[in-house]
Amino acid sequence: MIDEYDYYLPQELIAQTPLKNRSDSKLLVMDKKTGKLKEGIFKNIIDYLKPEDILVLNDTKVIPARLIGEKNDTHAVIELLLLKNIENDLWECLSKPQKRLHVGTIISFGDGTLKAEVLEKKEEGIVIVKLLYKGILMEILDKLGTMPLPPYIHKTLEDQSRYQTVYAKHIGSAAAPTAGLHFTNELLEKIKEKGITLVYVTLHVGLGTFRPVEVSDITKHHMHSEYYILTKEAADILNNAKGKIYAVGTTSTRVLETVRKNNEKFVPCSGNTDIFIYPGFKFKAIDGLITNFHLPKSTLLMLVSALSSKEKILNAYDYAIKHNFRFFSFGDAMFIK
Repeated sequence: MIDEYDYYLPQELIAQTPLKNRSDSKLLVMDKKTGKLKEGIFKNIIDYLKPEDILVLNDTKVIPARLIGEKNDTHAVIELLLLKNIENDLWECLSKPQKRLHVGTIISFGDGTLKAEVLEKKEEGIVIVKLLYKGILMEILDKLGTMPLPPYIHKTLEDQSRYQTVYAKHIGSAAAPTAGLHFTNELLEKIKEKGITLVYVTLHVGLGTFRPVEVSDITKHHMHSEYYILTKEAADILNNAKGKIYAVGTTSTRVLETVRKNNEKFVPCSGNTDIFIYPGFKFKAIDGLITNFHLPKSTLLMLVSALSSKEKILNAYDYAIKHNFRFFSFGDAMFIK
């Protein structure tokens, strides 16, 4: 039941800004079998990794997808959040306030460099729009858009790059794969020097990641769908793994477990996944997970509980709260091994 995944979090522990140095975050290491906890600093995660282990990272790149514009006819202020590129210039967006929008509405952004025509209205504020512009869309978004920070972050992000991983490569996410935010280029180099292999997968994170589960019976929850890619190079390395495979983040986990769900080995593939991982799930792909601390009643909390147990995870969260760990996107990290 959903209420079993609830916990009380003091507001002041929700991290509002990133630390000056990414890898200075606190790290809570947990033995997934015993629940034993050890506290440390993220930059020392290398001490818990062995040569021949593999770290799997999600190299998606967040779009500056939050746009504030106005309707051409009434000049009413409209916010659009670009969620998914359907094809060409057709986009699925989250709109606010949707009630002011109708099929045919034109919204202008900036000086009209970018416009959006509403083609379809759906439930929960979702609209399908056609973007109208001249030039290169991503260059326009860099000028007009801002990072789509989660709703629990109320402070302005001074440096937009801090909501990207240092290895972000493939544009397409509406949210950052936040477990990766703790890594610096320097730390990644030290990890490689130790003989640990870095493997990159891609999963474009949608806002559904943050949506609360609204049914009391979690098995009735319908998971959001997200686009992923596993390359042949990545599949070959994973199939020949001699050490342990550790996923960096729940998004990397979802890619790997999706691929292994119906295959004996890792196979190169791409597509949309709506895999829902909760206790009782049998992991086939990963041995452990580097992750942040997740929202109460979230699918992400259920995923980490599946890797260990609900009781052990909630005990770890209780420890983190009592020891003033920072929570959520810009918060501290946890290594479940």
